[in-house]
Amino acid sequence: MVDVHQLKPEDLQGLDAGTATQIAALMRQRIEAMNAEHARQIAERDEAIKYKDAKLQKVSFELARLKAWKFGAKTEAMNAEQRRLFEETVTEDEADLQAQLDALHHAPAPDATEPADKHRPRRLPLPDHLRRVEHRHEPDDTNCPAPGCGRPMVRIGEDVRERLDIVPAEFFVHRHVRGKWACKCCQILVQQPVEPQIIDKGMPAPGLLAHTLVSRFVDHLPYYRQQEISARCGVHTPRATLAAWSGAAGAGLEPLFEARKAFVLGCRVLHADETPVAMLDPGAGKTKRAYVWGYARSEFDAQPGVVYDFCVGRGSKYPVAFLKDWNGTLVCDDYKGYETLFKLQGRTEAGCLVHARRKFDELIKHGHSEVAAEAIRRMAWIFKLEKDARDCNAQERLAVRQSQTQLHWDELHAWLQRERQRVPDGSGIAGAIDYSLNRWAVLGRFLRDGEVSSHNNHLENLLRPWAMGRKAWLFAGSELDGQRAAIVMSLVQSAKLKGHDPWAYLKDVLTRLPTHPNQTIEELLPHNWGLQPLSKHDGKQS
Repeated sequence: MVDVHQLKPEDLQGLDAGTATQIAALMRQRIEAMNAEHARQIAERDEAIKYKDAKLQKVSFELARLKAWKFGAKTEAMNAEQRRLFEETVTEDEADLQAQLDALHHAPAPDATEPADKHRPRRLPLPDHLRRVEHRHEPDDTNCPAPGCGRPMVRIGEDVRERLDIVPAEFFVHRHVRGKWACKCCQILVQQPVEPQIIDKGMPAPGLLAHTLVSRFVDHLPYYRQQEISARCGVHTPRATLAAWSGAAGAGLEPLFEARKAFVLGCRVLHADETPVAMLDPGAGKTKRAYVWGYARSEFDAQPGVVYDFCVGRGSKYPVAFLKDWNGTLVCDDYKGYETLFKLQGRTEAGCLVHARRKFDELIKHGHSEVAAEAIRRMAWIFKLEKDARDCNAQERLAVRQSQTQLHWDELHAWLQRERQRVPDGSGIAGAIDYSLNRWAVLGRFLRDGEVSSHNNHLENLLRPWAMGRKAWLFAGSELDGQRAAIVMSLVQSAKLKGHDPWAYLKDVLTRLPTHPNQTIEELLPHNWGLQPLSKHDGKQS
């Protein structure tokens, strides 16, 4: 076999036409093979470069997100705290400058009775339930001041202006005087028995116990701040005493918590989520991470309710143990700890569409992605239909979903499948699309049940008080402390869901609990409390 690569131009001279043709064909085949090999290598290199670019994009995106988490403000914190602080500061500065301008021009502040500028927000009327202290202002002389007249004038009307005022918290003392009655003949003593209390022979009345719990678990005031507030009123309440009161009150509320738990778990559709809370670990001299699990009745339920479970870990054994006697549909995120729960018969998983949306939203915030923006636009139609059907009953809501939402849902699914074939593997947008496609069945569970929500925002909002609280009291002192906090928080947050004043609710409940029959304890639950007459101890004169 002749090696064409070893041939020189002079070697081809004198060859016949057939041999030259053969050699030329061999050379063409060799060149074509070399070109094909080069093309294959170039294609492999292009794929490798594309994969590396995708990986680089993903790593860059993750790095930007980590920097935002570490150095930037979280969306929730910005919306709830920093933005509100900024708006309050602007309002204060505006009022300060306006007062200075009024003082320089010797102009009084605008009266509330004057017509308001249509571009300025209108002042809301003061609530009717507030106590009114009336001040009458009449002229000293009601005779006509015109020269030569002096006749009595007639009152033709009045102008009323209301100003809001406050009296700081007032401590007062209940003096219970029980007379002693004796029969000198029979040697019998009769006296009215002492009413049972949450803390027998203790100093705090139910109103003070409720105030301590609300200050701690609703207003998120640590005990040392409550001690300082009480000291300004001339009352000494050491933080250790406040903690002891809360412990005793929490123990007294435990039977009501168990009834509350049974009521919440009596719902066929539940929301579940968890949030971390630091717990003191005295042996290690530092804190360790614990978790508060939240379980709420469906956001469409006519009787809303939430219950919390404080746990020292995040494993699947905690929701499995809490929901051991419950069957139904659970709306949750993609946390692997729920997998064991859904392996049990009678439990159905419903995904959170907002979690899927956040995958695309993060890509828009930390980079430019037209695919992510289009995904959010398509999801917006679904969320709009859900918002419009928010106040419908389950049957009407299901009809809207099947007639209108299903069409947008199918179009979104087909579009995501097409886009997934176009985006490179390993990229951030590929991960966002894969999350939705892999959980498509559970994300669309709401389309087959009118009582199931399309997202888990309902419970996430009910977990926000824990996020606010841990910034104030920083950590739970022990596992028992965390469980006690879960008991109180379950009751006060459920009371707020029903529109009750947490203090009024706890005060009445703590008053009635010591003598209330266990078989009718459901009467004290927040959703039943408004239907029952208040105890005789309610009101400021109790």
